[in-house]
Amino acid sequence: RVGGGIYTKAADVGADLVGKLEAGIPEDDPRNPAVIADNVGDNVGDVAGMGSDLFESYVGAIVSAVTLAVTLPVELIGNRIAAISYPLLLSGAGALFSLIGIIVVTRLKMKNPAKLLNTGTYVSSLLTMLAALGLSYWLFGTYQHFIAVTSGLIAGVLIGTTTEYFTSADYRPVKNLAKACRTGAATNVIDGFALGMGSSFIPILLIAASTFASFRLVGLYGVALAAVGMLSTVGMTISVDAYGPIADNAGGIAQMADLPHEVREVTDKLDSVGNTTAAIGKGFAIGSAALTALSLFVSYAQVSKLAVIDLLDPTAIIGLFIGGAFPFLFSALTMNSVGKAAFQMIEEVRRQFRNEPGIIAGTELPDYNRCIEISTNASLREMILPGLLAVLGPVLIGLTLGPVALGGMLAGALVTGVVLAITLSNSGGAWDNAKKYIEEGHEGGPGSDAHRAAVVGDTVGDPFKDTSGPSINILIKLMTIVAMVFAPFF
Repeated sequence: RVGGGIYTKAADVGADLVGKLEAGIPEDDPRNPAVIADNVGDNVGDVAGMGSDLFESYVGAIVSAVTLAVTLPVELIGNRIAAISYPLLLSGAGALFSLIGIIVVTRLKMKNPAKLLNTGTYVSSLLTMLAALGLSYWLFGTYQHFIAVTSGLIAGVLIGTTTEYFTSADYRPVKNLAKACRTGAATNVIDGFALGMGSSFIPILLIAASTFASFRLVGLYGVALAAVGMLSTVGMTISVDAYGPIADNAGGIAQMADLPHEVREVTDKLDSVGNTTAAIGKGFAIGSAALTALSLFVSYAQVSKLAVIDLLDPTAIIGLFIGGAFPFLFSALTMNSVGKAAFQMIEEVRRQFRNEPGIIAGTELPDYNRCIEISTNASLREMILPGLLAVLGPVLIGLTLGPVALGGMLAGALVTGVVLAITLSNSGGAWDNAKKYIEEGHEGGPGSDAHRAAVVGDTVGDPFKDTSGPSINILIKLMTIVAMVFAPFF
């Protein structure tokens, strides 16, 4: 997830800044040396990265639910075998109904691809809810476990809907952001960041509501069930998210193959929907990471025999402060990594344009391999330090300050990490679609001052939405998993 984000954004930033702003050539133009690395990066970051992120959440939620079913007292969970079986059976049902949702998408005929993809999501979610109800009555003889699962599932769908509202060009926030581009890049960046911060409130309320409902009905085990519920249709979610890179690469191929302008218009419309589906996927990934990390945190408390964390305990407060700062330090490292890699990429693209005039003239091919090499080396090298931070941080706090401080650290990282991840992801998504909205002919259209300001905002948002924001998901989950594994030593 981290390496993929660094790879794709180093190429994207380099291709946009030099190609569009300096050389004045269109996006995905084959004369741009970074264009192949940019297109490859879409798959590395948004398919492989998102897939690994959601798979980690999926497995983590199931493991957490099973761990709590084994460790909690029988009077709190009832039938232990049923409690172990429920998340496993539900995940199997969700996988089956995700396939049905995908089949529905392939059979229905709709002009609006966004509505078509949403229909598939709703079908798979509804069928999974029915399965959750049947399994709840069969295993426990009550509907309470069903409501816990449903609270997570509904929260996931609503987080996606909220993300769509704040990042799609069909709604007012992105249209207002495009209007802000008329007065320059500064107002675009200010308004975009404000949009991202404001957009974090509703998803946090949804996560809190799901946690409250599941805990009130089924206790700590219910929190893990909410996470399993949210991720039960993960197959459909990943399929929808993969739509974005496919549409983006189709547009790139159309441009590089010099296909008719009408083809590029169609792929651009598909790509605009793809940006929204990618933003929805990122919002869902953040929400699921939050619930998974919360359920793993509860499992850590059980393994560590922590009945309660006293906020008046100085070690707990120290842990909270350190944990709260971790997502910001982690984001700083990943953004710096993108900055350094993008600097190398920009210098290389400029060098090729300067030394080989035939590239711009279209008489000779650029050296695509050199740009791919820069992105690959940077992503492998730069992901080491953030990875060490996520693994060694909890171990050092646990060994030096004990399990209470580590519990505080995990809680602090979870709270600030989720808010920061949503802010970064939605700001970047809004900047991206504001640029696309202007390129469709609004607010002055391509080549205008508003368009140049939008390109700057989009470039600033690239590491926000595709590197730092999504990487925080991995941080909060990995820290909790490491804490669980090493809990017996603290």
